[in-house]
Amino acid sequence: MDKLVFGTAGFPSSAPKKDPIAALQIIKDLGLECMELEFAHGVRIRDETAQTLARTARRLGVTLTAHAPYYINLNAKEQDKIDSSINRLLQTARLAGMCGAFSMTFHAAFYMKDDPKSVFQIVKKYLRQISERLGAEGNPIHLRPELTGRKSQFGTLEELCELSQEINNVYPCLDFSHNQARSDGLGNSYKEFAGIFERYKNALGKGALADMHIHVAGVQYGAKGEIHHLSLADSKFNYIEFLQACIDFEVKGVVVCESPELEKDALLLKNTYESLLAATPEKKQPLMVETAGLAVALKQEKPAAAPKKKPAAAAVTKKKAPSKTKERVLNS
Repeated sequence: MDKLVFGTAGFPSSAPKKDPIAALQIIKDLGLECMELEFAHGVRIRDETAQTLARTARRLGVTLTAHAPYYINLNAKEQDKIDSSINRLLQTARLAGMCGAFSMTFHAAFYMKDDPKSVFQIVKKYLRQISERLGAEGNPIHLRPELTGRKSQFGTLEELCELSQEINNVYPCLDFSHNQARSDGLGNSYKEFAGIFERYKNALGKGALADMHIHVAGVQYGAKGEIHHLSLADSKFNYIEFLQACIDFEVKGVVVCESPELEKDALLLKNTYESLLAATPEKKQPLMVETAGLAVALKQEKPAAAPKKKPAAAAVTKKKAPSKTKERVLNS
């Protein structure tokens, strides 16, 4: 993609509940540029509607992504539940592709008290099967296992980066609120945001930063991780420093807002990003960003150069080097 765009997880709250075409028009009228199709409770859109949705999104210049159903667990104890999870992922990918979505995200698995390393191998096996099947069907959609918010869920940054190195067309969906919840409130400063982007770049190549699928919201969390999402105003999520890190790492792709106040917070993110972007070049004094009527001082400091590390792939036995396909940038 040629820039970073902002939008909502699902229809804007002001849109009719069962009218995706009207929702797209509202996204456009608001000045937003992406929308995530929420299939969280089932994959239900008629083929004709999906085709109309794809045409309308192209005409309006709105980028689409999709979220697969929540009830997926590739590490289930029963094989029939694993088979159902695989089918739901395939159904979502097929329908999302018909709608014109370039990327679909999902929560891949629960640890179920198993060793995380063994769970990684199980998830890798089934995702490889899904990727190969979609490839044989000519479906280019990106499969994006999500950085998850509960400690019982598969989906750490390290797991997702390693998985993406080993399977074609698999990339992480970086959920920064989940990362905050999973790390007991850490992962919420410029240094930590920059570290995530650096790790992502090292694993998948700089080109992958130009084609990202990101989730953002406020989050309430406890000892086990995420409890529920909050609006940005009601949370401690440091969205200004997050957006500055996006600018400094030249991140492009989609930022999907999952706040309870969908379009309000999506617009807050977009407007703050544009203010930071306009103020960034060669200014060393603190930036003053007008947001929600408040002046927020933000120091614009480039992160200190990290000591050189060995490529991530070298740290894992028999791990494949990042595929050259990971360097390609999708033009949406």
